[in-house]
Amino acid sequence: MNSKYKPNIIAFLCNWCSYTGADLAGTARMKIPSSIKTIRVMCSGRIDALFVLKAFLKGADGVMMMGCHPGDCHYQKGNYNTRRRYVLLDNLFKTLGLEKKRIGLWWVSASEANRYAKVTNEYTEEIKKLGPNPTSEEIFL
Repeated sequence: MNSKYKPNIIAFLCNWCSYTGADLAGTARMKIPSSIKTIRVMCSGRIDALFVLKAFLKGADGVMMMGCHPGDCHYQKGNYNTRRRYVLLDNLFKTLGLEKKRIGLWWVSASEANRYAKVTNEYTEEIKKLGPNPTSEEIFL
């Protein structure tokens, strides 16, 4: 593997918990990988499966989905919807023969800056081991 390879990771973060946790990690100057591109959504329940698939097909090497812990959603059931979508995506990736580790779901609250930093660093290392996305449009050009 090329030692200079920098994965392209898209992270969908819930506004109320995960995004605030990421902000806290940043203000605390924790080490966060520069490979993470954050997209803030009002609720993790708003993360449509098509958003994840499109990010992957457009060249993302990995896609992270983060939301409030189950039972703590500001919209009551948003994270439960997210969990159902994640299972659907996980099954789809298995069916298509793609590495299911290229998508992930984590619960990170607003006060969990350490958890956010840990999760993003570990996931970046995992994606580095997998290498570039085998299905991105760039390969077919």
